[in-house]
Amino acid sequence: MISPRNLVIDTLTFSSPARVPRQLWLTPWARINHPAEVSRLQAAFPDDLVFCPPFYRSVPTAVLDAYAGGGAAYRPGTFVDEWGSTFVNIEPGLMGDVRSPLLPGWSSGGMVKIPDEYLSVDVDQVDAFCRSTDRFVIAGLTPGALPRPFERLQALRGSLDLLADLAAPPPEMLALLAGIHRFYVDLLEAWAATAVDAIWFMDDWGSERGMLVSPALWRSLFRPLYEDYVDVAHRHGKFAFMHSDGNILAILPDLIDLGLDALNSQVFTMGLDNLAPFKGQITFWGELDRLHILPDADPADVPAYVQRMRESLFHSGGLIAQCEFGPGANPDNIYAYFDAW
Repeated sequence: MISPRNLVIDTLTFSSPARVPRQLWLTPWARINHPAEVSRLQAAFPDDLVFCPPFYRSVPTAVLDAYAGGGAAYRPGTFVDEWGSTFVNIEPGLMGDVRSPLLPGWSSGGMVKIPDEYLSVDVDQVDAFCRSTDRFVIAGLTPGALPRPFERLQALRGSLDLLADLAAPPPEMLALLAGIHRFYVDLLEAWAATAVDAIWFMDDWGSERGMLVSPALWRSLFRPLYEDYVDVAHRHGKFAFMHSDGNILAILPDLIDLGLDALNSQVFTMGLDNLAPFKGQITFWGELDRLHILPDADPADVPAYVQRMRESLFHSGGLIAQCEFGPGANPDNIYAYFDAW
């Protein structure tokens, strides 16, 4: 019987997998509000892809615990992350927003402390975990360490001020971005030296209608960063995965050109018909629509959405059945989704 790991590899290499692999993303909110449904889903549809636990030698346990389960990062109140950004939370089980950015102006850029302790990946523990499972293993990067250069700048500077900065990038911003990028490259190098199957990174680039910045600006400032991340993965014989919310159709050809192996994106926001020309060129790592289908659809209608996804995106592989169990999602629709696959 083929292992989940090989099933995913067959999918990523368009080698006609025996079935479409699956992965459920669970928010702490789901565990808090729907524990019985979470257990039911995990028992019926075990994941074929897993994230390695965050094994580090120098990161304080309290920092890692903040992101575990319903830790401090997901509790109502304030939470200060490893970079010094203060998040304000109002909903148990979700992360909050930065209301008072650390950098109200670029003269305060020296306040940013890059959390280099995350470079201390415990290779022995990571490799032992990989040996202990037959599933496809993705690097275990906590939200505070996960490479996300655009979102990291937003958390430090504030979204509106950063977008204004990007129109005419100040030298201080470019210097900070370069430092953040060097840290992320070093971090991915450390994880790529382990036995994991894939490394990953993210940035939410889209609104429901299109890109948050012009594709030209994205290509000049951020595409080279992602090119480096993909290069780290492939030089070490790993797959490169990325997540980005919103309508990012304008840069999908770029991501394919970079050699990205799998993209977690909002395929229903971009439109399955618009994505169909790209099937066979990249693996679509989910997802089922969180805004309308997961909360509002009749479970009996979900198999039809699955069929549309398969027809539009599957080409001897290239499709992972993934969805997120977050606020508003109907557990019956999630069950119907994986059952249909």
